[in-house]
Amino acid sequence: MIELAEVEFRKQRHQRLITKRVIVRGHLVLETPTCLGSGDAASLTDLSLLRDSISDRALLTGASIAGALRNYLREYELKYHSVEDRNSLSTALFGGMRSDDDGEQSPLIVDDSISLGVPKVELRDGVKINAELGTAENQAKYDLELLAAGTEFPLSFELLIEEGTEEKLLKAIALALRGLELGEIGIGMKKRRGFGQCRVKQWQVWKFDLRHAAERLEWLRFDHANRDRAEAPVYTSIEAAIGVKLNEIDKRKRFCIDATFRLASPLLIRAESYLTQSAPDVVQLRSYRDEALKPVLSGTSLAGVLRHRTERILRTLGKPTSLLNTLFGNEKSQTAQSSRLVIHESEIKGETVDLVQSRVAIDRFTGGSFHGALFNEQPLFGTNKTCIKIHIELRCPEFSEIGLLLLLLKDLWTGDLTVGGSRSIGRGKLQGQSATLTLYDGTETPETWTIQQSDQQLAIQDAEALEKFVKAFVNGEAA
Repeated sequence: MIELAEVEFRKQRHQRLITKRVIVRGHLVLETPTCLGSGDAASLTDLSLLRDSISDRALLTGASIAGALRNYLREYELKYHSVEDRNSLSTALFGGMRSDDDGEQSPLIVDDSISLGVPKVELRDGVKINAELGTAENQAKYDLELLAAGTEFPLSFELLIEEGTEEKLLKAIALALRGLELGEIGIGMKKRRGFGQCRVKQWQVWKFDLRHAAERLEWLRFDHANRDRAEAPVYTSIEAAIGVKLNEIDKRKRFCIDATFRLASPLLIRAESYLTQSAPDVVQLRSYRDEALKPVLSGTSLAGVLRHRTERILRTLGKPTSLLNTLFGNEKSQTAQSSRLVIHESEIKGETVDLVQSRVAIDRFTGGSFHGALFNEQPLFGTNKTCIKIHIELRCPEFSEIGLLLLLLKDLWTGDLTVGGSRSIGRGKLQGQSATLTLYDGTETPETWTIQQSDQQLAIQDAEALEKFVKAFVNGEAA
């Protein structure tokens, strides 16, 4: 009777009767440059990295990790732009909703993470382009300090399980962490423009049943500060590590394009010369991949040209340009919204050639060279083995919006839509080789189409179905 009275008293005070604890650790690796901003206005760059004050290593806060996991779990279970409910997995794992004045505390403890070693840092420049003039906006240039790809972070989670909640909580944490395992969760800023892509490649799990004295002592003696423990087995799958089977249906509706191109002309996405003092004035943008600088097609550059071409298509067809803000986002404070179009950064693989070209500005009055205007550029030249893989994802798509994306893909495929700088002198043309189009509609079996270019022959799987999307856009039809 005394024990029952004590249990009832604790429930009235909202005290948790913890019966088990589960510790999960993972090894996170950045796959693209990542911006974890500190918000320091006095830094040398417009946005500097957040660093640990003692070790000067990069700091990934537990709040950032928890926020990314909660958002992913909510979208996976419900759908994009959905509202949590009290019975959802995300609420059970991360606590009460914002609307709850007395929401439940989260049973998941997420630790801050400090990078392994002093990380490599990249500097990226960005500029806003005037859509009408095609030139840079006045005072719209900015620079970012980014963590280089390959930076590693040790992750640590501790799950507190009450009696009767074990099955639901283990399923929730496994589903959330599987997003990190599959590389579907980004961290930091500009995640929808290719930054912050990451993946966890190995897991370790410890389970403690606090109802047994021996395991209580084992948990008390556990070295929580040491994240390099090797006693537990190492798993590549979080399902196997935790011991659950996930069969939930992904409710996120999205349209994905995975296309492969080759360079049909030189490419130049301008970056400052940082290799040697004798380097050209302008070089092709490069980023760290596998400890080496590799040429890349940045997500911000590709998004810029796609937005400009979208506006041109809308104006040509006499359609309202409000679709630009719904697809690419809106930065105005009163109606700000994030982009529904996710564009990844792409490494340019295969054989490439770097050639330096000298150019000079011409005085339009005299027809001679302009004094002091000689400069050198080093664009990237491709071969038949050069390969660029582009991934574009549209969230919550309508049929007409899919049709618009297909028109954009056609322009990229044929080289009519160029990327990078110096497009007026023939640079930045791509030539399509293959593409896979996938429509995830919240069911178990998504729809898939393929496009294949062989010599001069173009093979399109179920072209009539794709044509319906384009007609829906031209005729203004909804899904």
